[in-house]
Amino acid sequence: MDQGFALLAVCSGLFLISILYSSVGHGGASGYLALLSLTTYGEMHSAWLKQHVWVLNLVVAGLAFFHYAKAGHHSRSKSLPFIVASIPFAFIGGYLRVDGAIYDTLLSVTLLYAALRLLSIKKKFEHIEITEPEKNQAYAFGAGIGLFSGIIGVGGGIFLSPILLLKQWATPKAAAATAALFIWVNSASGLLGAAASNQLVLETQTLLPFITAVLLGGLIGSRYGSVHANQSTVRNLLVAVLLLASVKRISELLF
Repeated sequence: MDQGFALLAVCSGLFLISILYSSVGHGGASGYLALLSLTTYGEMHSAWLKQHVWVLNLVVAGLAFFHYAKAGHHSRSKSLPFIVASIPFAFIGGYLRVDGAIYDTLLSVTLLYAALRLLSIKKKFEHIEITEPEKNQAYAFGAGIGLFSGIIGVGGGIFLSPILLLKQWATPKAAAATAALFIWVNSASGLLGAAASNQLVLETQTLLPFITAVLLGGLIGSRYGSVHANQSTVRNLLVAVLLLASVKRISELLF
């Protein structure tokens, strides 16, 4: 396959993935990893993949947070405990060198379970009673998600959003705003952890076309999700994201 055509195909895939993920406040890391693993980039070391995906996360999650916060869906008091607890653990996760089929299996089951639980919710999100999480719960979830995010190379929103919804701590749009900020902070922390352990291997020439693709997709998706989509649509999009991520992980284990 011609190298230029292959790059165009990859960038087109990144563009579409960033639209879907940014519409629910996510950076798209699990989708980018799935796509890149199907190309020659999949032959790169896991540290290379994680770091380049984290950079794309910074772009898309930043856009998503901007649009959701601008639309009035962000609660600083709700986000802060999760983020404060996640930062040091995302740093540790990025510092560590961890692989293994056992972790991938647990991750796949977790994502699939979260998607199925969200599908089972029959309530209208515009009318549910939202409660505030206890600080110790928020810190515990933030720390655990931060650590897993740093290890696997994602921002953590794919774990945090279902928790916020299932616990009735946020509406889908409020969860998207919190997840976007959470993802941005964790991605940055993971990169810092990789740099501290001398694993930083970012390639500017590779990143530029990738960033251009996700920047355009992130603008479209985050604007749609924050302004035009209703709460149930955002929930359904999140379910689709979780299912895609879990199928990707399961297929990797089987094939």
